[in-house]
Amino acid sequence: MRVYVNMEDKRWKKYKIDFEKIANATVGKKYADAEVSITLVDDKYIKKINKKYRGINKPTNVLSFELGDSVLLGDIFISIDTVAAQAKEEAITVNEHTAHMVVHGILHLLGYDHIKDTDAEKMEKKEISILKKLGYKNPYAADSGVCSDELCCPGGHTIGAFKRFFGSGFGRTVLYMLCGAIASLGFAPFYMWWATFVGILGAYLLSVNALPGHSWFGKFFRVFPFSAVYAMSMFWWVLNSIYVVPELANQFAVWTVPGIIGIGIIGGMIFSIPFLAISGARANPACRPFVFAAIWTLVLWMREWVFTGFPWNPISNIAIENVYIANSMSLYGALGLTFVITGIIASVAEVIKNRRNGLNWLALIIFIMFGLVGVLYGVKNIQVAGNSNVARTPIVRIVQPAQSATQKATHSRAAAIQNANYNLQVMASLAGADGEHELVVFPETAYPFVLVPGDKMFLSQVLSKPIIIGSNYFSDENLYNSLIIADADGTISNVYSKSHLVPFGEYRPFGNLIPTPGMLTPGMGPELIKMNLAGSKFVFAPAICYEVIFTDSLIPNGKTPDAIINITNDNWFGKTPGTYQHLDMVRRYAIESGVPIIRSNYSGISAFVLSDGNIIASIPIGQPGVIDGSVWGAHKTMYRLLGRDAWMIMLLIVSCLASIWMFDVSRPRD
Repeated sequence: MRVYVNMEDKRWKKYKIDFEKIANATVGKKYADAEVSITLVDDKYIKKINKKYRGINKPTNVLSFELGDSVLLGDIFISIDTVAAQAKEEAITVNEHTAHMVVHGILHLLGYDHIKDTDAEKMEKKEISILKKLGYKNPYAADSGVCSDELCCPGGHTIGAFKRFFGSGFGRTVLYMLCGAIASLGFAPFYMWWATFVGILGAYLLSVNALPGHSWFGKFFRVFPFSAVYAMSMFWWVLNSIYVVPELANQFAVWTVPGIIGIGIIGGMIFSIPFLAISGARANPACRPFVFAAIWTLVLWMREWVFTGFPWNPISNIAIENVYIANSMSLYGALGLTFVITGIIASVAEVIKNRRNGLNWLALIIFIMFGLVGVLYGVKNIQVAGNSNVARTPIVRIVQPAQSATQKATHSRAAAIQNANYNLQVMASLAGADGEHELVVFPETAYPFVLVPGDKMFLSQVLSKPIIIGSNYFSDENLYNSLIIADADGTISNVYSKSHLVPFGEYRPFGNLIPTPGMLTPGMGPELIKMNLAGSKFVFAPAICYEVIFTDSLIPNGKTPDAIINITNDNWFGKTPGTYQHLDMVRRYAIESGVPIIRSNYSGISAFVLSDGNIIASIPIGQPGVIDGSVWGAHKTMYRLLGRDAWMIMLLIVSCLASIWMFDVSRPRD
């Protein structure tokens, strides 16, 4: 190895130190062609660069600046004042202590670190071995009677045991898993927003402390436990659908464990990405929050494109119960609010790591300012949504049958027909109650028979009302999950078919590899439907089931309907978190779009939702009934005006500019 020595302080001249010998003893033959620069300075010089690059306004013994190059390893700065003082205190020569600092500094350039106990132990053993070859004693030997660790203190053995456990690979895995489980509690029905904050904060601190210096696969497998448990804790409820109908349970129960494992593997890969992005050793700490927030948001955006997409539970939804923060989505959307929240979490973590770094505080202030701007815009959205003096929709009756899935879909052909007719009688009885409503909305797949072109809808004839109802629809040799609009005389006037199908439930993403209950054909996508009700025009955007969770998916560009009508069937998920979270996704879409939503659920939570996410009336899970009402306040939000993809581009640009401004390729380490 070639060593270039720059002597900024002339006091170093009296010490005859063979820097090249020390360096070569440290790196061995592997780096024989490498180069390193060693600058010998005083306390004033090293204090200045320590403050500039690490935010620490005091001198230190050695600083290393890694360049990330296998030949040009980097720069090392050593202060004569601090080294001489420490050598005197330890009763060793300046030459010996300087040799230690050179070894220590070069090991940093090679990726070694001492932030975590396990990493420090590994680095110290390496230093001891190298210095022994050079003829120097162990610099970490305990030569004094002064208590130097927690074992000397009351309760120290317990503290030490905990530190050793959580400093080990297994203990760190347990911490990651715990953080993942805690992070899932911010969503419905728990609404413990602070738990998500703490869980992600903990995983972030674990990652920036432990990931630098490891291989890409090493970093991935370290953070994977957090991501896998986070995903399984949020999405386990999808497998509840296997057990709702006995016939399905008999066929698909064997897929329960593989399903849970699959959720963990896929989620582990997806949610590990933001943590891997901030694990580079050379990044300025103040840059990391922007990178982390941008990558997390990008991952959410990309989830909308996998299969037919599943952008469930964006981090923004932990704020859904706080009306002011939630309504910032009328400006930024779920993507933008996710960016702000994850950015604040990461910035707080960096401040915890180093509160003396002014740039860390600046990053936190920037994210908080983004949040405040969103809240101020959200106040405007709340005012518009709450203005009940503006045009209202006609009075709509929502019907929630709340029949069990077994009653709805079961058994032999004869039993299935008998149950279907009984279910129709139940719905007709519920919907036929007295009222001043002008339209009846039934949930997804409420009509138990398959419709074909030319059929009449007898249910609307019985009620003498126009109806909207979910049904399977067969046309041109294709089967669809459809929303049917029928006039009071039974004429089917419009058919809207679901375009975002559920993978493994409504279609097979892997062909016949994994069995799937249905093989449906997707519809054509968003459209507006016009109805004349009691002499007034009613324009709505249809949405079936989880189509409502997709940003920009329901309303054609440039249009603003009076409402969105969402028909769904959460019967499959019962009282699991998924049913409550689905309603929160509806509330989120109403805020983003500025359009109120009329939601009919077969046995979940049916509701009237205003465009600020406020639920003005609802039917609880599993309870049959009807509610009559209208909604108002439809308008075009800034978010819908710009669109999801434009916001994604702007967020990436903001992150890149902020990172470039704060980035320093040669982050030092002491």
